[in-house]
Amino acid sequence: MHIGRTTLSKFVIEQTRGQYSEMGALLIDVAAAVKTISGLVGKGALSGFAGALDSTNVQGEVQKKLDVLTNEAILRHCEWGGQLAGMASEEMDDPYRIPERYPRGRYLLIFDPLDGSSNSDVNVSVGTIFSILQRSTAGDAENVDYLQSGCEQLAAGYAIYGPATMLVLSVGRGTHGFTLDRESGNFILTHPDIRVPEETREFAINTSNERFWEPPVQRYVAECQAGKTGIRGADFNMRWIASMVAEVHRILMRGGIFMYPKDNKDPAKPGRLRLMYEANPMAMLIEQAGGAASTGRQRIAEVAPETLHQRVPVILGSKSEVQRLERYHEEYDTGADRPFVSPLFAERSLFRD
Repeated sequence: MHIGRTTLSKFVIEQTRGQYSEMGALLIDVAAAVKTISGLVGKGALSGFAGALDSTNVQGEVQKKLDVLTNEAILRHCEWGGQLAGMASEEMDDPYRIPERYPRGRYLLIFDPLDGSSNSDVNVSVGTIFSILQRSTAGDAENVDYLQSGCEQLAAGYAIYGPATMLVLSVGRGTHGFTLDRESGNFILTHPDIRVPEETREFAINTSNERFWEPPVQRYVAECQAGKTGIRGADFNMRWIASMVAEVHRILMRGGIFMYPKDNKDPAKPGRLRLMYEANPMAMLIEQAGGAASTGRQRIAEVAPETLHQRVPVILGSKSEVQRLERYHEEYDTGADRPFVSPLFAERSLFRD
């Protein structure tokens, strides 16, 4: 029984009372969409929705059936309430206009309906990521209205569909976790005021891309791999799930650092993850929990978006490790990482060609 415990609805109403009460109603609609998606994902192959479609999204990625169904679930749950001026999804080329039959509000909902969907066929945790922005007035949103930096987010969160479904949320007053009680259908506050440990001995990165990384990232990972015998003087563990929601959830629960850095694998892409749909919401949650989020050269929340589907490098997690990587990038950019060598000998460096 959860009588007397704080439900998500009660928490949201208390946190958004007054100026942002309409946003509270929107968050409750998002939570309803999450419950629907949890049911779809939880059925696995029994749902008949496994596998890929013939279509691709705006990023050129093959869509899963669940990508389309979960996208539709969020649109249907959130379009009618009168709080929204529009929605934007990773799965849609252009922003979604609220149907004429529904009233318009001043909020903007930006979301990735099923992060890590490539893992759904192998029963690995996937999730939903969302962010809420605001227009100055109510009415239909234009494309430019969505191009706000992460600093301007009013709320952000994600749902993770694992052994238990959890919704992790921030409205600018800390980061809080709610677990879905399948018996009552309520999200119950189980992880209030989550804090990311400042120190960590765990990192997450796709090491198959090592040859494409910039030297600062190669330097950092090499130091971690050297363990007690290296300059860090400590052994590190490496994790990689290939689901950003799962990676960030682990960091919020026990610390660590997640890296999807800039590389030269595809020079046309400055990063792999989407600024608006993934990086900004996760950066808000991590920072509100005492961690840090960076591109390596700039705080993610301060990146000025130029397009709705813009990509950026992402480094986030325990503050001390993120700051170390930022320092390594600065030293590389200024040449300060070059060790002194005698002019009598050829110049050698681990970090520059």
